[in-house]
Amino acid sequence: MPATTENNHNQGSFLGRISIRRNQVMSMSMDGSHDTECEEMELFQRHVAERFAELLSCTDEPEAFMSIGWLRKLLDEFLCCEAEFKAVLLMGRDPFQIAKPPLDKLLPELLDRIIKSLDVCNAVSLGIDSLRNIQRLAEIVLSALDQTLIGDGQVRRAKKALSALLSAMLHEDKDGGITKGTERSRSFGRRGNKDKDRSAAAPFRSLSWTMPKNWSAAKQIHAMSSNLAAPRGNESSGLALPVFIMNTVLVFVLWTLVAALPCQERNGLGTHFQMPRNLSWAQPITALQERISEEWKKKEKKGTVGLLEEMQKMEKIAQWLLDFADSFQFPAEADKLEEVKAQVEELADICRKMEEGLEPLQLQIREVFHRVVRTRTEFLHVLDQAAKLNIPAS
Repeated sequence: MPATTENNHNQGSFLGRISIRRNQVMSMSMDGSHDTECEEMELFQRHVAERFAELLSCTDEPEAFMSIGWLRKLLDEFLCCEAEFKAVLLMGRDPFQIAKPPLDKLLPELLDRIIKSLDVCNAVSLGIDSLRNIQRLAEIVLSALDQTLIGDGQVRRAKKALSALLSAMLHEDKDGGITKGTERSRSFGRRGNKDKDRSAAAPFRSLSWTMPKNWSAAKQIHAMSSNLAAPRGNESSGLALPVFIMNTVLVFVLWTLVAALPCQERNGLGTHFQMPRNLSWAQPITALQERISEEWKKKEKKGTVGLLEEMQKMEKIAQWLLDFADSFQFPAEADKLEEVKAQVEELADICRKMEEGLEPLQLQIREVFHRVVRTRTEFLHVLDQAAKLNIPAS
């Protein structure tokens, strides 16, 4: 999903204001430069708080929270935060400021988290492919039961697809988010092959590396968050703060994607991520994290599909329709057929949302992948510049 008009405007205004201020302070005193830097960081913190407060407001709408549309907005906000973070830290700044303490330690940690985040992006993209397979099974159910007259043949066909659908949901963690029939290809940058034998499936591109069998999404998130500590003392008002904010946002967004979408090995995911509670910009993120953790613990006990709203609804409908199929006798009662019709209509609406939303969501994940790779390259370039400038002349 492209950035909203408001987000584009806010981001553009923010970057423009930083550019103007940096130009203005070139001939000013160090005090003036410091005041401007504090103002920029305050503005960045406020924008982060506002973006996640807006996401938090969606929790009052049960059908919107953790839906495909909500996740697309989450990624939209992440990309805006990432652009503003680079503006605060890099725009018009002397490379020596980036290379000196405490950033000489904090930036390598951020760059390491970015490397780990790429595996999570790949795994989540594969999970979206598995959702497409589940969607195809749901569409078979629709074609069988969306009939004026439902007979034994249609019910048997629907029952077979429903059993496969519920099985795919049940085992998606064990199978690494890849169900039978889901395609895999080699990387974000290469094209996948269409499955020519599955003409019912819409063409799509698998964007991720195949994940190793022993890879764990929960352990990867834990590794990313294990040494995430808020800056203290003088560092809490310096450049260490936006680095910590970006680290936190990165880990939270990926943790949320793993909780929502099929992803390999998620056991214990809810216990692996602690958010700071005493920072104003982090309060809406903390509230979201607590809400998602509560939902995750409920679902983890059941061992079923993740927290994506569309999948939660589909699971309930599929179970109801399977119960109907198990007890079906022709001809079915009129009241029962009306119930079936209502369930089929709701399932059709879910499939429509998946058809419209999954591909844009996967494209956004690809954009996050490439954006953080580019960010890492830019920081490495600046650190390399600082190292070269620090070499004494022979």
